[in-house]
Amino acid sequence: MSKQLLKSATSIGANVEEASAAQSKRDFISKMSIASKEARETKYWLRLLEDSEITKIEVSNHLNEIRHIINIITEIIITAQKNINNTEL
Repeated sequence: MSKQLLKSATSIGANVEEASAAQSKRDFISKMSIASKEARETKYWLRLLEDSEITKIEVSNHLNEIRHIINIITEIIITAQKNINNTEL
């Protein structure tokens, strides 16, 4: 479980970093969408960790943070999609 959490959590930042060097707006949205999926997977692993009580580590703060990250990435994607739609008119 810890390996899966580490993989998904670090993938968020890697995909956001790749998005910053995107070749197009569509490429940017694609990379940010992958980051969003990885953030949601991270939230899943954190919830599972919390519910399983495998560890004494308090994960509620981490869950709040990942929810905040998901919201930010979602807003970025929505804004980028609106920008594409406005330029295609």
